[in-house]
Amino acid sequence: MAMAVPVALAAVGCDGGGASPVVEGTPPAIPYRGPLHVATRPEDDSGPRALRPASGAAGRALECDGQIFEGGGPDGWSRSDGGDTPEDGLRLYFDMVEPGQPDHGYRAEREESDRVLYSFDVGGRTKVAVVVAKDQKGRPGWGPETNAACDPAELPARWADALGYEVWTDRAGERVPVRRLSGSPGSGHCDWQSAHFLTLGDRTYVRDPEGVLGRDGLLDAPYRRRVRMPADARDTGYHRGGRHLWLTADRDTAYVRTPAGVEAWPRADRAIACK
Repeated sequence: MAMAVPVALAAVGCDGGGASPVVEGTPPAIPYRGPLHVATRPEDDSGPRALRPASGAAGRALECDGQIFEGGGPDGWSRSDGGDTPEDGLRLYFDMVEPGQPDHGYRAEREESDRVLYSFDVGGRTKVAVVVAKDQKGRPGWGPETNAACDPAELPARWADALGYEVWTDRAGERVPVRRLSGSPGSGHCDWQSAHFLTLGDRTYVRDPEGVLGRDGLLDAPYRRRVRMPADARDTGYHRGGRHLWLTADRDTAYVRTPAGVEAWPRADRAIACK
């Protein structure tokens, strides 16, 4: 059961300001050598298997440690939107799509007469890819064609934090993909800012110290600020900022150990969306 939990993602990076989104960078040991134009095949799914064909050449250019996180294309722009240079086309991507991705620090990895591949690299590996194209049908000038990105946990921490992603860490100290585990604050639009959501796979748990979700009838069980850790609870190894996640076999409640004690976060058994 997928939970519709609102997460606010910034469309701008942490310190780009008016700077160019492109840097010189260091060429990777093995640059992308595939075609820059690959026909896309959109599907009615947001899973990794569907995102790869939907993101064309950008999806093929990624070098993820895990699975592709998001991607798409081609992105249309109007007759008056196209830019004079490939860099203008990249800027148009951020203006038009407003993705939850870094907005500067990209390197031109491959250049052809009518297409350029821009990559945002971490450790010499492409984590975000954007292909811009020139003079498409009915769309003169440069603009975005396809885009793709790895899981935000593969970005540097400063970027993931600035973009609004809560990345947890596992027992070995590795960053956990947000597709597997992610947290988010409640929406201020619905006056839920005192609440907090934690999504693990297909289950979402809720910290609701002021009872705002219980007040709206969205939770069947209450959040409990102080409980005794169940004898059969096991440490998942997942932790972030002093919070450690423990679960029992039924996984109906998230037990979160903090320096102050143990909290019980109830499982939301229905979709929660701020309207």
